[in-house]
Amino acid sequence: MAKVLVLYYSAYGHIEAMANAVAEGAREAGATVDVKRVPETVPEEVAKAHHFKLDQAAPIATVDDLKNYDAIIFGAGTRFGTVASQMRSFVDQTGGLWFSGALVGKVGSVFTSSATQHGGQESTILSFIPTLLHHGMVVVGLPYAFQGQMGVEAVKGGSPYGASTITDGDGSRMPSEVELDAARYQGKHVAGIAGKLHG
Repeated sequence: MAKVLVLYYSAYGHIEAMANAVAEGAREAGATVDVKRVPETVPEEVAKAHHFKLDQAAPIATVDDLKNYDAIIFGAGTRFGTVASQMRSFVDQTGGLWFSGALVGKVGSVFTSSATQHGGQESTILSFIPTLLHHGMVVVGLPYAFQGQMGVEAVKGGSPYGASTITDGDGSRMPSEVELDAARYQGKHVAGIAGKLHG
């Protein structure tokens, strides 16, 4: 049975919802799953003033936690076409894990969100993948076997690089059912591969 960590950063709750769907999918594949989040780096008064979602139930992860899992599925929103600084700050502290090779051979995967359809979802995931490769991780995306990412009948996130959601500029749009299905599929797919590699 694979051990999977869904590690996320969510300012407004969109990625939190996606993270929980990813975890559902991984559990469906028989994995043991933990959902954790990275620390907030924005001062509390600023977070409150900007209406950040501060009541998230997931515990805060430590860098040392990462070595305890067969797969890590990272989720964070885009900031100007790259990953949110809170996630980047956390990952930038993993030098000790890199030095010891603690993540070599583990499965890594990424999901994201953006305000608009072309707000950097693909560039965010693609620019995160080199970090996974530097750690020696096996990168897994969202294959076209998930047919929900096909078609133009609706505005929706998702690409072969990973699940994603579109929030609208004011954050009013929460993940659609097809976007949550993509997150579940990705979680199940990653967990299945992790089970094969580490089972």
